Order: sequence, then structure tokens, then C-alpha cells
Amino acid sequence: MSCPIFDLRYIFMRLFGYARVSTSQQSLDLQVRALKDAGVKANRIFTDKASGSSTDREGLDLLRMKVEEGDVILVKKLDRLGRDTADMIQLIKEFDAQGVAVRFIDDGISTDGDMGQMVVTILSAVAQAERRRIL
Repeated sequence: MSCPIFDLRYIFMRLFGYARVSTSQQSLDLQVRALKDAGVKANRIFTDKASGSSTDREGLDLLRMKVEEGDVILVKKLDRLGRDTADMIQLIKEFDAQGVAVRFIDDGISTDGDMGQMVVTILSAVAQAERRRIL
């Protein structure tokens, strides 16, 4: 097994962050603080104030254009990335195809590997059901 110090993926990895609240009245502060505490630089944190089911999210679109192979996106909670299962699966597939991992801080899961992607899919379905219950 190779030592991570000598693995080029760890040397050149860039951390990005994504935070979202559902309404303009809500604050992004807690999420942004958690991302900074996890090591994400302020200029690499992208935010939106829009519903998780909305596909019109400028911050997420900018993030999608910035990330490259080997990068990691941190999100405080899975439901902050989205609440629609199909959209979440599509996003995860898109990032995976680019060689970008998504890690959810509070949930303790990552899209690295098949098991992580399966867990994200299941929890996305739970988040979608929760959203429907709220509405």
C-alpha cells in the first residue's frame, strides 16, 4: 500500500465547498463556517439561496465549471446539495465522471467508491421523501 504523502492525488487535490439554504430569509453562516473549519478556502465556497429541488442554482453551476479531476467538494449535509433523488444521482454521476469526489461532513459519507454512491442514493431518497412531507 502506498503512503498518501507520495500519492499525487493528495498533493494536487483542491477542496471546494458548497452551501445552500432554501429561502433568502435563511442564513448560510453555519454551513460556510463548517466548510472553512474543514479547510475550504473562502474563495472556493459556492453558495445558493434556492430550493434543493430547483435546477436553477447559479452557485452550483459555477462550482460545476470550476472543479477538475482529483478535486473534492465538501457539503455540510447531503440535503444541502439537493432533495430530488434523480437530480442528486445525476450530479454525483457528473462529478464522478470528472474524477471529483463529494463528501458530506455531517453525514460522514463520501461518493468515493460504489458503496459511498449507494449510501448517497439511499439518503437522497430519504431527503426527497422528507421534502414531500414538509410540502
